[in-house]
Amino acid sequence: MHNTILNYYDVIVIGAGPAGSVAARFAAEAGCTVLLLERDREPGIPVRCAEGVSHNGILPFIDINEKWICATIDGARFHSPDGNFLDMYHKGLGSNGYILDRRIFDRELADLAVSKGATLLTKADAIGVLKDGENITGVRFRHEKDVIEVSCKIVIGADGVESQVGRWAGIDTCLALSDVSTLCQYTVTNIKIESKICHFYLGQEIIPGGYLYIFPKSENSANIGVGMSGDKTLPGKGPRYYLDIFMKAKFPNASINCMVYGGEPSKAGNELVKNNVMLVGDAAAQADPITGGGIVHAMIAGKYSGKTAGRVIQNNDLSLIKEYPQKWENHLGKKQRFLYQLKNKVMKINDRKFNTIMAVCKKIPQEELTMQRIFKEVIIDDPLLLAKLATDFVISMIKA
Repeated sequence: MHNTILNYYDVIVIGAGPAGSVAARFAAEAGCTVLLLERDREPGIPVRCAEGVSHNGILPFIDINEKWICATIDGARFHSPDGNFLDMYHKGLGSNGYILDRRIFDRELADLAVSKGATLLTKADAIGVLKDGENITGVRFRHEKDVIEVSCKIVIGADGVESQVGRWAGIDTCLALSDVSTLCQYTVTNIKIESKICHFYLGQEIIPGGYLYIFPKSENSANIGVGMSGDKTLPGKGPRYYLDIFMKAKFPNASINCMVYGGEPSKAGNELVKNNVMLVGDAAAQADPITGGGIVHAMIAGKYSGKTAGRVIQNNDLSLIKEYPQKWENHLGKKQRFLYQLKNKVMKINDRKFNTIMAVCKKIPQEELTMQRIFKEVIIDDPLLLAKLATDFVISMIKA
């Protein structure tokens, strides 16, 4: 064993994706002894993500480094069912963005946690928790041929949308099919594409209950995928079916280097904490309900959970663990619930309405075109959601 594993850690983090690595880092910075477990051979694999992030979203967590950036994104193009399109640039989007190489990016986040004092162990598959009555006192994991038991005071579950940690803690992590986006994505080469613009295709015929995206990684490669609501997936007509139709029409000569399937929560989890267990990232359903994007959400949750763990250990007061869901609620929880309402509205829009919204938004000057303005057109017939959008926008401006 390359790392010396102790019998006890203040904090055990299960999963070394962005949520887990950031949680481990901030807990270690607060003086906790931290064990970070990753079941794969290294952080960042397998990639089940379109790999897009905003500059402003990741800047608070890690210095920008070109070695894990495949492309810099200046804008987005939204395609309506009738073939029309609308361009929006970084001013309206909030900031420019990046398409990452997740394998390198995730490794950097894990290395940062290790540099702050956390111990990273790969090929370490958590298989259960240790209990004293109802209290969780540690974690049992398989490492190569050994089954190891390590005690701890706090467990942070960052083990993805299929999280076992939540179930072990007694948290109901089940989601309705309508609250899970199913994903099929190809990483392709031998295409010609503008490398600074992401594309989004909307419409019930193109992809019912979702959208199709192109995230460029260079001028001749991209992540191209479909995310659709789980309740819209029918036998023989899942996300790959619609993706293959699109690829045949738009990129018939593309070479597919990688194909991934995955799931992404589109509704916030109800319970983030139980006793001495905290859930973060996809394990806590902390993703944008509209886009499915979860990298920045995961890192924000990781920061709050890691800092909260530090407060608990420093003060020897488990009641302080409640600070984590409170901080999440104030930062993103309320916004996430609003976006969930908006998502449900969007899912009911027919192609004619999509075309009308696009035509109206194309008349808006670029300097006034923002996501808030587009959302307003989507919910123009819903006064309650309109009022909520205005309130959320004001709050976000104050926080900025």
